[in-house]
Parts: sequence; C-alpha cells; structure tokens
Amino acid sequence: MKFKLSDVMDLIGGGTPKTSKAEYWNGTIPWLSVKDFNNGFRYVYETEKTITELGLENSSTKLLQKGDVIISARGTVGEIATIPFPMAFNQSCYGLRAKSGIVTSDYLYYLIKHNVSVLKKNTHGSVFDTITRNTFDNIEVEIPSIKIQEKIASILSDYDEKIELNNAINNNLFEQMQALYKAWFVDFEPFGGVRPSNWNDTNIYAIANIIYGAPFASKLFNTDGLGKPIIRIRDLKEQAFVTFTTEEHPKGHLIQPGDIVVGMDGEFRPYIWGNEPAWLNQRVCIFESNRPQGKAFVLYTIKPLLNKIEQTQVATTVIHIGKKDFDAFEIVLPDEATLDSFDSITAPMIEQIVNNRLQNKRLAVLRDTLLPKLMSSELDVSNIEL
Repeated sequence: MKFKLSDVMDLIGGGTPKTSKAEYWNGTIPWLSVKDFNNGFRYVYETEKTITELGLENSSTKLLQKGDVIISARGTVGEIATIPFPMAFNQSCYGLRAKSGIVTSDYLYYLIKHNVSVLKKNTHGSVFDTITRNTFDNIEVEIPSIKIQEKIASILSDYDEKIELNNAINNNLFEQMQALYKAWFVDFEPFGGVRPSNWNDTNIYAIANIIYGAPFASKLFNTDGLGKPIIRIRDLKEQAFVTFTTEEHPKGHLIQPGDIVVGMDGEFRPYIWGNEPAWLNQRVCIFESNRPQGKAFVLYTIKPLLNKIEQTQVATTVIHIGKKDFDAFEIVLPDEATLDSFDSITAPMIEQIVNNRLQNKRLAVLRDTLLPKLMSSELDVSNIEL
C-alpha cells in the first residue's frame, strides 16, 4: 500500500535546555546532537553532552525510546541512526517513531535510509537546507506487509549487527592497548613504579618518520569515482571515500591500511587508517613507525602530545599544527627489549582492528547495494524463512 511518509510515523521535535542553567546539564540523560552520529553506523551509543531530569522538564526536548529513529534535519542533513536506549536530543534533529501496525521500527530505519536522497532534495530554508515536517508530507512510499518488512529488515540488520560487533571489538582492543601503554610507559608498573634508568629522552623522530600530504589541485577533484580517492581532514573520522582525483602528483603518497593518519587543521587526532589505499592530501600527515610492529607505541605516544597542542592553541578561526610543532615533541624512548615485548602484544591488536574496519567497509557496500533492491521489491523475499 502507498502512504505519505508522514503517515507511517510520529515526528518528535527536540530542544536545548538553557545553557546558562548549570543545573540542567551534566546529568544522566544522554543529549544527542548531529555531531554524535556514529560515522554512518546504525546506532548512537555515546553523546558529548548529558542533561538532568530538571533539564528535560524545562526544555522542549523529548525523550526518544529504544528503537526510535533519529535524523539530522539541519546542517549535515540526512544523517540517521537508531536509538539503543532513551535519549534526549536537540532541535537540529527529528525523532521518528514507527506507527504500530503500519511499519516496524527496524523497517522504518531502512525506509528512511532508502529515502534520504529524496528527503535532501525536498529540503527548505533561505539560509540552511532544512528538513521540515512538510518534507515528510511530500514523499510517498510503498509499504509492504509487516511480514515482508520483518524479512527485509532482518536481512539488512545482519550486516549492521556484524558491523556493530566489529566496532565493539575494536573499541575494546583500543581500550586494552591504552591501558597497557599507561601501565608500562606512564605508571611504570612492570618496573616497580619507577622509570628505568636506561630509557632515554629524545624526539619524535626516534620512533617515527612524518610523511606530509601533497598539494593536489582541487580543480581536478570529483565525486564521480574518477581516478583514485584522496583523503582530506574531513574524511578522517568516517574514513570514507568522498572525493577522487585523476591527478598523479609527483610528491603524492598513498595512505595504506594500518597507517597512523593525523589532520593538521581544526583538531589533531591520530587515526588508524582502516580503508583501502588513497592519496594523502595536503594538511594531512602520516606518522610512520620506525619499527614495523610498533604502531601502537607511536599512536599512544603522539596522542597526548597532539592533544596538548590542540588544547593550548588559540586562534580566531581554525587552529593549525605543523612541522615546527612536531620537531618540538619530546618523548621517552624505552629499551629495545621492552619495546619488543609491547609490540608483540599490540601488533596483532592493530592488525585485527584494521581487518575489522576493512571488513566493515565491504559489509556496508553489500548492505547499501541490497537496500534499494529490497525496498523496491526487485528482490523477492516472500519465500525466505526467518
């Protein structure tokens, strides 16, 4: 049957408690904004800010429930996610709650995901493109039976659940490596709580070579997949291929899976690259470990150094980091035997993280290839047994 998109769900508006009221903030209720959306993955588990019960009561923000869908309606329009537990949210988003008997919550998520491009085309606003309530009124969708919905959602959910599992494994591995690094190289637990006398003070180049991106010509950039992907700062978090270039720059360097990549403008966060090779654009750099198995040591050594620069820089627009800052990085270099022991534990963890991320990219491609075929009934699921 055909429905208006607005007829298959309830739209729930968000809001922001007064920022001047300290008693409204830092409570136990997650408060979600667009920046919290989880890199294109299905669920949002953490929010940067939280509010109190008092903040919830004194704001127009509503509490979304497990299974509700959320979509960004302003700014980065069309980001969607499923809510895994109760969350409040701000006014730049809409909560979408499936109407019982018409659609299931799982199917609603994939229905919205399938129609994101249509929603974007129907945005309004003189300053910012905005999804409004009228946007949902103007889109008509074909809704199959609940039984078919459950089958479609089950097929697609299998991919998302595997992606979520890989993410959980990776988060755990990162936590283990961070804890181990702190125990060994900050608290010196294996050495009686005292820094060994044969560890040396040195600079960052004792453990890493820094490779800088090349100034590729932006006029040759395209989003049609022509040439090779090129990675800019904005692409590091999601590690997605958005921009491509046909240029073969003489100083070009290809990022490889497992490389430690850092953006040099805005924020200085080290990322383990978990996608296929891509060109490294200017203002992005790689910290290449001098030890083949020593990536974890480099990662957790530079992380606080980068954070310190980020926290202490003051700029009227965008903060920057460069070679002069890297040259000033001072580190403590442990002895070879200790580094070998640490590397032997952490190198397999880094390898698994990279493999999981590469698998997630492949799973996402398969899921997104199946999505339109399933939603349009091009693929018949009626004979599939759940």
